[in-house]
Amino acid sequence: MIDPRTDGRILRGNQTRRTIVRRAVDIASVEGLDGLSIGRLAADLKLSKSGVFALFGSKEDLQLAAVRAATKIYTEQVVDPSMEVAPGLGRVWTLCERWLDYSEQRVFPGGCFFFSASAEFDSRPGRVRDAVADASRTWQQIMARSITDAVQIGDITSGTNSDQLAYELIALLEAANGIALLHDDPAAYVRSRMAIRARLGTVCTSPALLP
Repeated sequence: MIDPRTDGRILRGNQTRRTIVRRAVDIASVEGLDGLSIGRLAADLKLSKSGVFALFGSKEDLQLAAVRAATKIYTEQVVDPSMEVAPGLGRVWTLCERWLDYSEQRVFPGGCFFFSASAEFDSRPGRVRDAVADASRTWQQIMARSITDAVQIGDITSGTNSDQLAYELIALLEAANGIALLHDDPAAYVRSRMAIRARLGTVCTSPALLP
């Protein structure tokens, strides 16, 4: 049996696939998932169309691969570092900070990949919409769960509606992304940080807990 870890053709194929998907993610963040095509990627990366087609087979498969790759990058940039912070208000704040950094530093050239993908596919049923919605739902759940943990620890006041607060914080994050991109205004990130801090100040049990 061939060991896929040592077979050169398989290793090269995997690397080519990763290169194609990363380019697809960057294009989609700027031009939308509908901006992806096998021909465009082949030309950009100087690959054969038949070779790219053999790896993905259809535009929808390519779009789904881009969503999966973006989810992995997003998790590595925003979620994983935040989970290293102890449960409590500090983790909630870190989730917000990491998200703003991820957008502001243009991890994806077009800002938040899921901000644009959600707007593009929110009313278009299908596998791509489902994948984008699942990623969005998971992010909302992570934020809400972190808020619930902070309530249970005593950092956030008892009775706080975690889902509602998560909704408000995510809205402020997305506002920064959208305004900064549309108006080329980096001050949007400063304003959202101020607004998030003020909102958390209304529910935290001690001002000393605020960053």
